Amino acid sequence: MATFVLQIQNSSIMKKMIISFIFLVFAWTAIAQEEIKTNQDTKDIPEIYFENTSYNFGTIDYNGNGTCEFKFKNTGEEPLLLTNVKASCGCTTPTWPKEPIKKNKKGTIVVKYNTKIIGSFTKTIRVYSNAKTSPVTLKITGTVSKPETTTEN
Repeated sequence: MATFVLQIQNSSIMKKMIISFIFLVFAWTAIAQEEIKTNQDTKDIPEIYFENTSYNFGTIDYNGNGTCEFKFKNTGEEPLLLTNVKASCGCTTPTWPKEPIKKNKKGTIVVKYNTKIIGSFTKTIRVYSNAKTSPVTLKITGTVSKPETTTEN
């Protein structure tokens, strides 16, 4: 009787081992196929290319024009979509195209800095997209001069 129980237990353990082995084979196969598909798809995804990724305003007058543009091009095969463009603080406001940028087409991100803040500044803007290189960091620098004071008599 003891040998019969031992054979049943060994049989149960063997079934669990076989099922576990089959599960591992299927899981490994699924992961390997996903990696191949992902690697195959990367050649077709969009690519964003910026003419410049930094802009130096130099010295700007108080309450002057703190606007600059960053021009870019989709050098990839598929349409480029900018999903978000975020400035490092509330004193910098970016605007960007919301529609997809087709292959070999250009777009512009406009950045406005609040020139009512006196002094030197360095701000970053992060561009999130469906491109291979995402996010891309843009940078603006400059100095806002003190306003001229006039004396009235």
